[in-house]
Amino acid sequence: MSEAPDPLAAGALGGSLPPLLIAAERVAATVAQGVHGRRRVGTGENFWQFRPFVTGDPTARIDWRRSGRSDQLFLRETEWEAAQTLALWCQADAAMAWRSADTLPTKAGRAGLLLLALASLALRGGERVRLLDRDNANAAGITAGGGALPRLATALAHAGPGLPQALPPAFAQVVLFGDWLDDLGGITTLLGKLSALPARGLVVQVLDPAEVALPYAGRVRFVLPGAPLEATIGRVEALRDAYQARLAEQQNRLSALCANAGFRLLVHHTDAPATPTLLALHEALSGPA
Repeated sequence: MSEAPDPLAAGALGGSLPPLLIAAERVAATVAQGVHGRRRVGTGENFWQFRPFVTGDPTARIDWRRSGRSDQLFLRETEWEAAQTLALWCQADAAMAWRSADTLPTKAGRAGLLLLALASLALRGGERVRLLDRDNANAAGITAGGGALPRLATALAHAGPGLPQALPPAFAQVVLFGDWLDDLGGITTLLGKLSALPARGLVVQVLDPAEVALPYAGRVRFVLPGAPLEATIGRVEALRDAYQARLAEQQNRLSALCANAGFRLLVHHTDAPATPTLLALHEALSGPA
């Protein structure tokens, strides 16, 4: 099942940013024609909270009076800023670079397309978008206005593997893209932190259709991308029912974790069009909290 990384795969996005951005803008424009803008909460003037400064935040927003009372820098946030921040993250390990056929996008390519298209919709509505990353130094700070989408795309291209360490502002909406086929310990911890902020949003599981159907027969060698792990299985069709039951169990556990944290799970297959999933994401984020 191993494949060479697709040009849009995480870690190789840099040379494909123009096509990816064009595709994302096209998908976003299709959805934007049929939906209204996201709801607005607050006036943007009412003080909401102070929060610790993290690398990537604009220094102009540091509240020096509050920071002077401690050894830590603090930013001043208003209700509108907190409520209208969309924080995005995409899994960037080698497993996301896989696809079962040359006619399909990689999981990383489709996740990146959905992420940037969703960011485009938010920016069109005047919202602030932040890309979360494992390494704060590489994360795209809260951004808006012209040129924001290319900046997000560049940051996405350089994102490292691992779940994000920096947290978004309180009451932000968060969307996390990945295949979520590994141990769920990391996402359990992250959702707990996001719930405590509090923050709400969606977890999107992006899967190749072969990972859902296991359509292979006979003797097949399976290789884990980016790792020296492989297994050769004879009559793989005999394992199909057990495999699909295990996948369903994983998805049920993930869905329960999301519900407990106030998040929703959305599953997308890479052989399906991106537009319906983007519309579902937009509607979920625009609905009642």
